Amino acid sequence: MNPEKAGWLNKVPEVTLSFWVIKILSTTVGETGADFLAVDAGFGAGWTSIGMAVLLALALCFQLRTKAYSPWIYWLTVVLVSIVGTQITDIMTDMLDISLYTSTAVFFVLLAINFMVWYRAEHNLSIREIITPRRELFYWTTVLFTFALGTAAGDLATEALGLGFTLGAVIFGALIATTLVVWRMGGNVVWTFWIAYILTRPFGASLGDLLTQAKTYGGLGMGAAWTSAIFLCVIVLLVAAAQISVGNRKTVSQ
Repeated sequence: MNPEKAGWLNKVPEVTLSFWVIKILSTTVGETGADFLAVDAGFGAGWTSIGMAVLLALALCFQLRTKAYSPWIYWLTVVLVSIVGTQITDIMTDMLDISLYTSTAVFFVLLAINFMVWYRAEHNLSIREIITPRRELFYWTTVLFTFALGTAAGDLATEALGLGFTLGAVIFGALIATTLVVWRMGGNVVWTFWIAYILTRPFGASLGDLLTQAKTYGGLGMGAAWTSAIFLCVIVLLVAAAQISVGNRKTVSQ
């Protein structure tokens, strides 16, 4: 489908090294930021979830209303999805007493159903073809489910299965590297992308827990506030560079 005919431009960034770096940093901020707001800042899981859900709804409105890719709007939405996805899993685990085995299975099924419905409706799951409002809604629903699933799977591996934060980060990092190798060897571009996208969430969560948790629990003891602040600064710098690059391309094209 021609974007001009659809009247909707693709507002998902190119999949580059910078994309993956910001994505992983965003997943870590989702883990550490949610912990900071709910625990350190004292808002609790309930109010944190409500506040972040409202901000996410506003960010999504901006994202859907923009006529072209805007790095700061896109990545702000991703960070907020990361926090909300983390909170959904944490509420199911801590407040509703749902086991991580169950929540992981539930989110896996929901994500699979979402992919099936998306493909049945559009016959295309490529992020290079997000050129209609419906496809963009499918895309962001998928992103939310990947964050929720990744959070549950990461907690399941590091806590329920007792792998620990360091080993969890190593295992998920190795799975991401394996996915990259499969892609390099000619694996399906769409599915290798989504598999890697899902895996970055538990990898980022394990990394976040490794940095923030006290040494007695196997972490490095940096704390949620410092970790969130440092990672957010790096995200801001990378997104600012992307925003300037987009602006320069627009100027040249004019």
